[in-house]
Amino acid sequence: MTAVMISTMVLCFALTVSVAVSIGLASIFGIQASNANMLISVKEMFSSINKFPLAAIPFFILAGNLMETGGISRRLVEFAKSIVGGVQGGLPMTCVLTCMIFAAVSGSSVATTFAIGAILIPALIKHGYPTAYAAALQATSAELGVIIPPSIPMILYGVSAEVSIGELFIAGFGPGLLIGFALMLFVHLYCRWKGWGKHDGDGRLGFGKATWQAGWALLMPVIILGGIYGGIFTPTEASAVAVFYALVVGVVIYREIKPADLYAILRKSVLSSAVIMFIIANAGLFAFLITRAGVPDAIGHWLEAVLQSPALFLLGVNAALFIIGMFIETSAAIIVLAPILAPVAVHFGIDPVHFGLVMVVNLALGMITPPFGVNLFAACTVARISLDRIVTHLVPFVLVILACLMVITYVPQLSLGLRDLVYAK
Repeated sequence: MTAVMISTMVLCFALTVSVAVSIGLASIFGIQASNANMLISVKEMFSSINKFPLAAIPFFILAGNLMETGGISRRLVEFAKSIVGGVQGGLPMTCVLTCMIFAAVSGSSVATTFAIGAILIPALIKHGYPTAYAAALQATSAELGVIIPPSIPMILYGVSAEVSIGELFIAGFGPGLLIGFALMLFVHLYCRWKGWGKHDGDGRLGFGKATWQAGWALLMPVIILGGIYGGIFTPTEASAVAVFYALVVGVVIYREIKPADLYAILRKSVLSSAVIMFIIANAGLFAFLITRAGVPDAIGHWLEAVLQSPALFLLGVNAALFIIGMFIETSAAIIVLAPILAPVAVHFGIDPVHFGLVMVVNLALGMITPPFGVNLFAACTVARISLDRIVTHLVPFVLVILACLMVITYVPQLSLGLRDLVYAK
């Protein structure tokens, strides 16, 4: 059964069949090969998505789309520009900082790419930055959307590996801030080397005025994250609060969302949510079948025999995940691999929360690496250029995040320090 499933999946990938359909077809052929009852497919697909924490996914996607249409994104850009926009390379630094703030609500890197990229990519081009550089920068910065909590991939890891989502969220701040500040430092030095962005501060608002205009927008992550860690509501309930708040601010306070806009916003959110849930359903069936076949145990024993120390295990997992992330969508990869790798990590004495951050950060790199990087496609759509044009500018950004990943991997306190402080045993 396992051989049939893997060969079917590889063949479908080679024929450029979508990831969700490839995994689903592999699972169906696996059931047929084992002469099992086909009703298993329906039961397991339903069970995979019949989990309360997964309700956060459509809500966070909807919140991100409401923020984009309701003027919240634009005000966050002006606020970030008032802080870092006055130095050379300030506009690319604004892009990174805005994505860090936006990530504290949206939970989705693709939503961040569209919401912030629609504003900043044209602004970067207007200030003389190459179009390909602007698209590569936006795609990379938006990766913070799945690292800084709340995060949809963290929710998926928590559900798949049975780890506290609240602990994953609080552990995500250290890695997210590290990557954000590393990217800002890099783009500042790179722009000084290239001679770009000497007039990035032109037309920016003062800090006080920008803060006043963005006050309601800035209050949003405070309410969401404060509510989660204050014990007022769960991460799943926080997603619904985010939708309500974004709707009230966009319709009543900023008055930029008209009743006629709601249909398009809801339709876009439903389509995005359906794609993710379809992947989760198929990946859940696939994970169930390979678990029944004993694949996780076999892989675990093999890893224990070959990689005989936690350091080697983490290095091997990082190398494997980096390659896997290039070809398999992040959500599907987490759902399939987390139940396999997390128990092995625990066997090596690695905290499952720390391991979850390593997985999420590594697989998030897949969003900005060809050939299937979803952020790249989104950024190229906004910038109206082909994917091949941005690869050259993308390489330095990938190297910066890889360096940060090594720090996150081998300095666990970066992730666990705040978690241990908040969730004192």
